Amino acid sequence: MSAYTTAEVALLAERLLDASLPKEEWTHAAHLTATLRLVRTRDANLERDLPGIIRAYNEAVGGVNDDTSGYHDTITQAYLAAIRAFAAALPAEVDDGEAAARLLATPLGDKAWPLAFWSRERLFSVAARRGWVEPDLAPLDHAPPETAR
Repeated sequence: MSAYTTAEVALLAERLLDASLPKEEWTHAAHLTATLRLVRTRDANLERDLPGIIRAYNEAVGGVNDDTSGYHDTITQAYLAAIRAFAAALPAEVDDGEAAARLLATPLGDKAWPLAFWSRERLFSVAARRGWVEPDLAPLDHAPPETAR
């Protein structure tokens, strides 16, 4: 698990937004950390905007967004809802570096986290990649808002 300073968290989010983050640095920890920063600092509707941000980034670094790779809506919306709940529970004085370290130390820091809620077959289906698919193993503690489903 990688630790970030507050400045590094801000830079990571900026580099996602302007698509200048090298592809090899777009790790699971970077996904979560950048999303946490956006949740804490943007007044945007991330449920609506984050899919486009991620798709544009993927394309900028030579990736594709299709039925087997790139952007995955169910995974993105599930993590976003969980990160929103996590951020809402943080004391205001916790800086972004500490917040990221705390987030990455939770079960969300494990890339397999969604598999506690979805079967592999359902989660990695084309339908789940294209749009919201309800979990089939266990309910989420924090579900995305209806507008994201």
